Amino acid sequence: MEMNFTEILKQAQKIQARIKEIQEQLSHKTVSAESGGGMVNVTVNGRQEITQIQIDPLCVDSRDIPMLEDLVLAAVNQAMKKSRELVSEEMKQLTGGIPLPFDLA
Repeated sequence: MEMNFTEILKQAQKIQARIKEIQEQLSHKTVSAESGGGMVNVTVNGRQEITQIQIDPLCVDSRDIPMLEDLVLAAVNQAMKKSRELVSEEMKQLTGGIPLPFDLA
């Protein structure tokens, strides 16, 4: 069965609307990651926006600032990775498992 251009365009518009809907849903989903045995915790939403950073008060000693910076960096990178994985899983559901060649977040 051959689709005409109008049908293809309608399908593309449906997919685009669904992508926007998923992006909205992703903005309400979060993932968290920690480092330093829980001393630093970072939360990221499905749009790759950092929504919260929590630092255990025991970490705040001026001599520990370099270590604290490393812990925050590690937690942020881990949370961002989890957020990308969340987006990838949501997009796989939309496309029936077909990987998309561009970033939709």
